[in-house]
Amino acid sequence: MQREELINAVRDALIRSGFTPSKPLNMRSISFDIVARRDKSLLLIKILSNVDAFSKENADELKTLSEALAASPLLIGERSSSGEIEEGIVYSRFAVPIVSLKTFGDLLCENVPPFIFAAPGGLYVKLDSELLRRIREDKNISLGTLAEVAGVSRRTIQMYEAGMGAMIDAAIRLEEYLDEPILIPIDPLSYKAEQTESPKVDMEKCDPFTREIYKVLINMGYNIKPMQKAPFEALMVDKEILILTGMGKDESKIVEKARVVHDISNITGRESVIFIDKARSKLSIGGTALIGRDELHKIDESVKLRRLVIERSDADEKY
Repeated sequence: MQREELINAVRDALIRSGFTPSKPLNMRSISFDIVARRDKSLLLIKILSNVDAFSKENADELKTLSEALAASPLLIGERSSSGEIEEGIVYSRFAVPIVSLKTFGDLLCENVPPFIFAAPGGLYVKLDSELLRRIREDKNISLGTLAEVAGVSRRTIQMYEAGMGAMIDAAIRLEEYLDEPILIPIDPLSYKAEQTESPKVDMEKCDPFTREIYKVLINMGYNIKPMQKAPFEALMVDKEILILTGMGKDESKIVEKARVVHDISNITGRESVIFIDKARSKLSIGGTALIGRDELHKIDESVKLRRLVIERSDADEKY
């Protein structure tokens, strides 16, 4: 399946299961392709035919975005150098969950979750550790007996009861012996990005216009998280407020960027703004606020900036 077909199939599964997805981002080398929301569930999805193309740099930025937006990152692919991405198995690369299109569709549209995850050493399943311990104690079964049934050590049984994943064969033998459903499903959509070190603004690498804008925003109290592989240049964070930020250095690309950023901000429930060199009569493009360099210098508080962004976004001005 071509990547474009794969992206369309993912969007179709999202729509059929009640998610509102963003439009596909027809941009190369970005950290995500689709943003989707259903109620309180927000997904940042990267889609690749070969998941080996998913770099650590890409993963780190995807996790930074997911953490800032309270979203779950997910990679959907078809194959890797090791072979096909098999159905019903959750893989991972740089701590980002990976599933096949079929696994994704079964979970969303058929409510059939995967039970197997890949990890160094093989394929594993999760056990209901509390249920396992309770059944063993209620039935007065010794650790040694369960170890013999599963073909593992007593210490391994203790680790299962502490939450460690089990090899598939051992887990099936335990479940059959206990005659209880001790295997629990895996939800790759509930994964929350681990705490990562936030990227820092390297002023020396910024062009003069971007450097000037960043300095004003930082002095205003914003924490700036620069993005290298997103359709916007940065996230502006002020306590619980987060704004997707674009820089309008290239006049010919402002319209396209504004509409893309607004689509994403609309789904994530955040504001969006593009800072431009000179103010213009239009206050926004496609729902994304426009603020000129000179206008920004006249704003001295983050709350005033956010109010202006909201006012201009709501103005519904057309380019």
